[in-house]
Amino acid sequence: MSAMHDFPPLKNDLILRAAAGDETERAPVWVMRQAGRYLPEFRAVKEKHEFFEICRTPALACEVTLQPIRRYSGLLDASIIFSDILVIPQAMGLVVEMLPGKGPHFPDPLVVPTDVSRLKETVDVDIELKYVFDAITLTRMELKGEVPLIGFTGAPWTLMAYMIEGGGSKTLTKAKTWLFKYPEESKALLQRITDISVDYLVGQVKAGAQLLQVFDSWANELAPHDFATFSAPYLAAIAFGVHEKLHRASIPLVPMILFAKGANHALETLSTIGYDALGLDWVIDPVEAIKATRGTQRKVALQGNIDPNILYGGRNAIEREVERMAIAFKGSADAKPKGWIANLGHGITPGVDPEDLRWFLECVHKYSAGA
Repeated sequence: MSAMHDFPPLKNDLILRAAAGDETERAPVWVMRQAGRYLPEFRAVKEKHEFFEICRTPALACEVTLQPIRRYSGLLDASIIFSDILVIPQAMGLVVEMLPGKGPHFPDPLVVPTDVSRLKETVDVDIELKYVFDAITLTRMELKGEVPLIGFTGAPWTLMAYMIEGGGSKTLTKAKTWLFKYPEESKALLQRITDISVDYLVGQVKAGAQLLQVFDSWANELAPHDFATFSAPYLAAIAFGVHEKLHRASIPLVPMILFAKGANHALETLSTIGYDALGLDWVIDPVEAIKATRGTQRKVALQGNIDPNILYGGRNAIEREVERMAIAFKGSADAKPKGWIANLGHGITPGVDPEDLRWFLECVHKYSAGA
């Protein structure tokens, strides 16, 4: 419970127990981007309100966060606040637009290191990102304890790449040019983003977030050496900084999940840098991920990791692949899950039929349970 709010008691702590590495009666399940365009009720809100308007309006952010919880009541074991990783670049002073059908767009991205002078010297998250904190507090109240609420941020490398590329990119040539041509300036910018991210995550916990996830969506674009230089140290610094600031404020720690998409080569290292759980994408076998994180002696929970496109494959395929995933994470069909949070290997995509997601959730409940 937050030190600053009197929230309704939590009725479902399954994901908290799984994140702690405990054996659970079944795997908790939630889905990245579960509040999103595949839901007709979300599209109805989106017809009347621009994307970042929803993010910046606590009542709207709360409403869309609750939509999948209402639709899949009893099937989802966590909610995640509706927001975007790019609120941090906005707070730092860059303009970010969400263009329909195209995604995020920075009209004036960082081109050379001297452009960093355009960013704010200091960012007070309690002012610049208060709308996120207000949305979290409101949502915690409105959830009435049904499931825990996850807060999140983007990882420093992923945010820096967006700030330089000016939007999505297939090659990240501009951002990688900075790493290779201006390594020290890149590290300085990464550190600035890290410091703001720590304050932002701590603020989310104070507002009522019960778990935190860090999304390094473009970790897969870095070679192992570059990931070890320009991403992993800042991911570690976020975990350390959040723990330190919460401890200093006498606020109980909350589980932290790291999703470094595609950085499967670094799972062993990432399992030792302060996160309670590691999110997996679909291109690693759970058995290999368990081995990479010290097998039965592992100290981190694992989250994932079915291919999101399975949701287009029909119910037989969904059931077959969920059963396969469950056996891989549990070790056998009859075993109880231990330290496993079921999820997709990336976010759900807009074309999914909501009833196929329901079937996925029902299959997770069925096949993740022990005999």
